[in-house]
Amino acid sequence: MEKNSLTERLFHLKEHGSDVKTEIIAGITTFMTMSYILAVNPQILSEAGMDKGGVFTASIIASVIAILIMALYANLPFGLAPGMGLNAFFTYTVVMQLGHSWQFALTAVFLEGILFMILSLLGVREAIFNSIPLVLKKAVSVGIGLFIAEIGLINAKFIQVGDMSLVLGNLLTKNTIVFAFALILMAVLSAKNVKGALLIGILASTVLAIITGVSTLPTSIVQLPPSLGSVAFKLEFDNILSLEMFSIMFTFLFVDLFDTVGTLTGVSAKAELLDAEGKLENSGKALLADAIGTTCGALLGTSTVTTFVESASGVTEGGRTGLTALSTAVCFLISLFLFPIFAIIPAEATSAALVMVGLFMITPIKDIDFSDYTESFPAFLTILMMPLAYSIAEGISFGIISYAILKLLTGRSKEVSPLVWILAIIFIIRIIAPLF
Repeated sequence: MEKNSLTERLFHLKEHGSDVKTEIIAGITTFMTMSYILAVNPQILSEAGMDKGGVFTASIIASVIAILIMALYANLPFGLAPGMGLNAFFTYTVVMQLGHSWQFALTAVFLEGILFMILSLLGVREAIFNSIPLVLKKAVSVGIGLFIAEIGLINAKFIQVGDMSLVLGNLLTKNTIVFAFALILMAVLSAKNVKGALLIGILASTVLAIITGVSTLPTSIVQLPPSLGSVAFKLEFDNILSLEMFSIMFTFLFVDLFDTVGTLTGVSAKAELLDAEGKLENSGKALLADAIGTTCGALLGTSTVTTFVESASGVTEGGRTGLTALSTAVCFLISLFLFPIFAIIPAEATSAALVMVGLFMITPIKDIDFSDYTESFPAFLTILMMPLAYSIAEGISFGIISYAILKLLTGRSKEVSPLVWILAIIFIIRIIAPLF
């Protein structure tokens, strides 16, 4: 490759020990492993009352915007899309549990994106991230994993909500058989390190769903993208200054912040992109890509956009520069015209993907020190309350409150950062406010 070629000038491939072919293959691989979100995200947000087709289009456009910034501005090989966990919080907590409209939830996402953008530009994101106890960062990931898996099992009717309990559903229906087939296939393919295991599982189980009559074939395969009209620019600012809006907005910000930083750190380490001090070059630009994607996504009609841990698959294939991300963006653009294919994917297939994503997210539990109860008890509450309270926000609240209280009562209050004290007080006020 010539030194003066456009790709070399834009992405510095030689400097990163890569080439065009490797980067393109890596980008396609990244898309294959994260494209399940194009089936899962519209399904989840449609349960909040949003138009599935509109969410599909919004998800792709917001993802492409964020990925292009990651590729051309940050020159990093990461893919972005509406994040798992955050879309579940959007639908199952903000809308279905708290009773807010999906427009209210989109507004919270929009405000979170603006705030995240400001924090990224000012460089204060690191200070916020470093002030939160590491054990709670780990616990949030684990708790979200269990919460997502629970949602997957319920959506597939593998387990059902009974009177004050969860009970095993009918395991011999066509729907549960499709779910079980998808889940086992995904697990087997993941065990064999097959790239795109979730996507393959979704597609294969969709074929089974068609054969068994759970799904029906579309009349066409390629069509113009569904309209954004029903979901775009539907923000609701009536309660923008309420404590409820602040609490929800902060939860979006909290999860997005830690999810993004954790993903960037982990995948960058795998790609050997971290320097001797463990820092990532252009990390601020990468975070800005995330923030802009989230802000644009809320305007277009989708939940929080974040960096995907599945980017590790492209890195494993040798992706080291923004050309990998650019290739991923092109794949997303092509999929914009394939909505009929994604529309026939049954909930049972995407539910299996939720369970597998839940598995992927609980791995940080091994890094929690269970011998120190001032650390493990708050982590345990965080993990436990998310699936039991059916709320990511409640898990975070109980985790931060218990962390501050235990450290105070055991004479270790100096270990609690000022920000954690502030958050604990805010969450306590939110709990006791209805009493007054």
